[in-house]
Amino acid sequence: MPATYELLCLENPLLDIQAQGDEALLEKYGLKPNDAILAEEKHMGLYEELMEGHDAKLLAGGAAQNTARGAQYLLPPDSVIFIGCVGKDKYADILLEANKKAGLKVNYRYDDKQPTGRCGVVITGHNRSMCTDLAAANCYKIEHLKENWDLVEQSKAYYVGGYHLTVSVEATMALAKEAAKENKPFCLSLSAPFIPQFFKDPLDQTAPYWDYVIGNETEATSYADSHDLKTHDIPAIAKHLANLPKENGKRKRIAIVTQGTDPTIIAVQGESDVKTFPVHSIDKKEIVDTTGAGDAFAGGFFAGVAKGEKLETCVDMGQWLAALSLRELGPSYPFPQKSYTSS
Repeated sequence: MPATYELLCLENPLLDIQAQGDEALLEKYGLKPNDAILAEEKHMGLYEELMEGHDAKLLAGGAAQNTARGAQYLLPPDSVIFIGCVGKDKYADILLEANKKAGLKVNYRYDDKQPTGRCGVVITGHNRSMCTDLAAANCYKIEHLKENWDLVEQSKAYYVGGYHLTVSVEATMALAKEAAKENKPFCLSLSAPFIPQFFKDPLDQTAPYWDYVIGNETEATSYADSHDLKTHDIPAIAKHLANLPKENGKRKRIAIVTQGTDPTIIAVQGESDVKTFPVHSIDKKEIVDTTGAGDAFAGGFFAGVAKGEKLETCVDMGQWLAALSLRELGPSYPFPQKSYTSS
């Protein structure tokens, strides 16, 4: 009997090189305290500097890979599979080990030339500035997905991080169309403000296939600006996203906007009322690291979707997992494993 996966996630597997920094370090590399960007030539010295001068921790990262580990945390063993591209190096082994510990199945494409992608994470207070050198992650090929199409057919839902729109729109669209054809949920994350800003056309190409679209408030306002919505009102943006034209009429689209410690906003296609969910409160003293908290929320939320839970429970699962992640270093979850309990 072939394995059946509750969720298949596609995006960029990255090694997070995470360290405490200061204003001077941000200024040196032209970074903002709380941002996510793709590295340019001027940023290439950052990774060595973090490792050599700032006692960096090496952690398994990549937004959708973090989300996949989070969803697996809440689902039965071997329920989630992650697909992406890495190099043939020791950093790929670190990713494999972290995923194995989390019980996450992976099917990587290995690139012969490029090293495993990396993300420099500079922490200043509760802010984190992320600067990504995609390297091998940028070498994902649609052929790999086609060669492993049995995994797609065996999966009940698909989650694609918006960062993958900079890599392979073809692979993203292949999953989107399969989801619509087979009436499976297709979930897309906006990922970062630069995706709606600089990758507007590929994002819009996927939009008719979204059953779920998720982002934070800065990504939502970036979407609004790039699509000339003339508003920064989060409920209004969520409603706009929910009611865009849709390919699969059997499912109502759900748009989710997280706002850090402010309430989570959710709009459902065709419904006039926008839902508001206060977040689980957590004492500031308990917060170890905010890196990956949004990925954790998505992991919990889409674990709920995979289990067929009602919307309110999906949100609660997302917020529960995000609160756990905030107490851990990097985009990770506590072990021994905790069991979800509704608030």
